[in-house]
Formats: sequence, structure tokens, C-alpha cells
Amino acid sequence: MTKHQIEVITSIERRRRWSREEKERLVAATFEPGASVSEIARSASLHVSQLFRWRKELCQISAPSVPQLVPVEVVEAQPPPISRPRKKSSMVTIELGGARRL
Repeated sequence: MTKHQIEVITSIERRRRWSREEKERLVAATFEPGASVSEIARSASLHVSQLFRWRKELCQISAPSVPQLVPVEVVEAQPPPISRPRKKSSMVTIELGGARRL
């Protein structure tokens, strides 16, 4: 006689609640070198799209809303280089069917 394991579900499963720290930990793991988002999602019993959504949300929050300014140094303009006349022009011919050429 063979024994079979049976799972009995007695109630409706509720949505899991993820703390911000758990989300940040999982998202940070996706940015590690060589990390696979699908493997991280699978290990946490998540759908990959949920993990990508958390990445998008958390990265938008941490991105600066005001653009960073970069200092600019103004220097005296240099004369443009002397242009030399072209010695030879090039031509490309494309042969199409029916003895047509471009």
C-alpha cells in the first residue's frame, strides 16, 4: 500500500503583506552582479512581474526629483580647423533585378 501526502486547505488564502525592508532586500538582491531576477522571485514565492514592479517603485522613490547641476567652465574659443577640399568623390552602385541600377 502506497501512502500519498494530501494538503488540506481549510480557509481562503489571504494576500501576503511584504514589509518595506523585505521588498528592499529582495530588490537589492536583483542588482547584485550575476543575479537572476526570476531565481530571486522564485525563491521568495513571488511572480517576476511583482519583483520588477517593486524595483520600479523603489527606484523612482530614491531617484532625485531635482536635476543635479554640473559646473561649466567657459574658455576662449579656438579657431576651426582648416577644411581641405576632397580629392576624390565616391560612388556606390546597387544593381537591382531587371538590369536596374541605383
